Amino acid sequence: MPTPYLPPATHPVRGVVWAIHLVVPLLGLWLLLANPDVNIPWQHHASHFWMIVIVAGVNVVLGAMISEAARRRRDARLFLVSMVFLSSAGFFFLHGLATPVIILPGGSLGFDIGHQAGLTIAAGFAFASALPLGERAARAVLGAQHAIRAALLAVMIGWGLVSLVPGLTSLSVPPPVSPVPWLAWASVLGLLLYGAASVMMFLLHRRRPSAMLISLITAYALLAEAMIAGMSQLNWHLSWWEWHLLLTLAFLFVAYSAYVQFRREGSSSGLFDSVTLAATVARIRRDYDSALEEMVEHVRRGEPLAAARLSGKFRLSEGQAAVLDRAGEALANERELSGRLAALVAVSSQTRVGLPEGQLLATALERVRQAYGDVKIGLVAEGKVEIGSRAYEFDGGQPVRRDDRLAFPLTVKGHLAGVLEVPVGRTPQDEALAATLAGQLSLSLENARLYQELDTLFRQYMSPDVANALLADPAQAALGGELKELTALFADLKGFTTFSEKVTPGEIVEMLNRYHTAAVPCILGNGGTIVQFVGDALLALFNAPATQEGHARAACRAALEMQRAAAEVAEEMAWKRVDDVQWPTFRVGVNTGPALVGNIGSPELRGFNAMGDCVNVAARLQGVAEPGTVVIGETTLRQLGQGASVSPLGPLSLKGKEELVPAYVLTGLQ
Repeated sequence: MPTPYLPPATHPVRGVVWAIHLVVPLLGLWLLLANPDVNIPWQHHASHFWMIVIVAGVNVVLGAMISEAARRRRDARLFLVSMVFLSSAGFFFLHGLATPVIILPGGSLGFDIGHQAGLTIAAGFAFASALPLGERAARAVLGAQHAIRAALLAVMIGWGLVSLVPGLTSLSVPPPVSPVPWLAWASVLGLLLYGAASVMMFLLHRRRPSAMLISLITAYALLAEAMIAGMSQLNWHLSWWEWHLLLTLAFLFVAYSAYVQFRREGSSSGLFDSVTLAATVARIRRDYDSALEEMVEHVRRGEPLAAARLSGKFRLSEGQAAVLDRAGEALANERELSGRLAALVAVSSQTRVGLPEGQLLATALERVRQAYGDVKIGLVAEGKVEIGSRAYEFDGGQPVRRDDRLAFPLTVKGHLAGVLEVPVGRTPQDEALAATLAGQLSLSLENARLYQELDTLFRQYMSPDVANALLADPAQAALGGELKELTALFADLKGFTTFSEKVTPGEIVEMLNRYHTAAVPCILGNGGTIVQFVGDALLALFNAPATQEGHARAACRAALEMQRAAAEVAEEMAWKRVDDVQWPTFRVGVNTGPALVGNIGSPELRGFNAMGDCVNVAARLQGVAEPGTVVIGETTLRQLGQGASVSPLGPLSLKGKEELVPAYVLTGLQ
């Protein structure tokens, strides 16, 4: 099994060292209390007073710094931590003022119990600071912070009055019994609160490793040990001086950690961020993410010293601002490069068959301008390549520079077809990417123009479905096919031979074009594929090559629409003609069944077609149809279902068929 991750401060070796630092003071206290000969008294009032003043001053500075961080971050936990330091500092200072000969002539009860009272109050704040406060509780604490400070100040002022004004209360006179018998029991609550706070802070450190959290846990533990040392009440003995030393170490430990972090980061703005509530940490991360985005955006627009805009908000040092400027510039370049690569990929993905040239260039320009800025494209016109008043000539494929613009040639089949003009970039990669973009646009332009040629020379000679299938998969042009159920539609013009004998060849072509112009959209509009034009006849397939639901109904609908369209053409031409030549009329046969569908012919010349009995029957049904009618087979009728209006023709004897074939005249279709 893999070894589980342990944060550095909770690594076994470091944990043992940390535990030793906490155990040694308790071991020393035990040795002093167990050996009265060693626990000698040393009473020096001045040393005691000035040590208290210095340590309390350090504590007040720490409390003020954490309080300012709490105000700036709007964090309830930091506020409560600041109250730990301010309350302990205040009562520690009052204990110093109660030093004999400073204000009072001798010892007092307030001098004996003041530090324990202050540490107990601080323990309450420590416990509250370690709780996982929710948003509502955090808002309540922040809303009451001024009242809490005022209450603490009132308590400290009241304690100072009753313990320092001579003869005012029993706190300002020596205790009747020393040590005070109830003081040890009164200290138990503070010990429990410090212990719980240390455990909760340690669990927080496990989730969010931080040196400042470790220093705060150590401070809470040392404050608890100071309470234990003070419970002996052996004033002026070495054990009594030990709790003063423990208090000093607790405060200096946090101060030193803050100093080390300040030296490492160069700023005091984030010294205590690791102590904050989870919601505050998330908000700080969002703020920094937003600030980083803002900085990158400034640099991307070419604005210098983007970090300087943020130094006031985040209290950055000059060194940090300079580093962020350089990092922001690097990130902006990276982001710009990624954006241009994405634009290149987008242009490549938009290069597909069938996209008109104008739409292709407009779409590409819209996407490219998002990454490159003011990009322009000019195409060859009358042998010239111009963008505005700027004319371009290229020596080979080398780009041309004009002021702050860089122009690249666009080519089609090796010939100049246009120019791509982009702003000059800031990095060497910019020119390489622009050259790649010009190459991709050249390919796109060439594909669009080749497709237009295909559309004219290829598509108009066969069904769009067949053309699309061959473009997508050229292997489908191989000889052979597959067996597939389809509906075949045969149509020819009754009276074509008579009409041809009476008119010129030009009029024959005009007539055929008029009829096919009317008929072809009816077939294509219903999903059919026209595979043959043979003189006046045509063959269309439904459900081949593309699969089509309801192909029998689609074929019949197309046949009826053909007859209506052809009738309109015949009526129009009959009105225009002055001779007695009658235009031919379509007759249509439709049949459904299996057929072999594929490419038929030779390796040199082939065509898409369908072969099978159902196709032959469709041709025979067309042959028996009266002009202007549609005749369908029985299989087709069964697939039409409800809504088909037919007139039965009875079983018919068709050429090439031994059995009789039922047939029907289709007159309507809902």
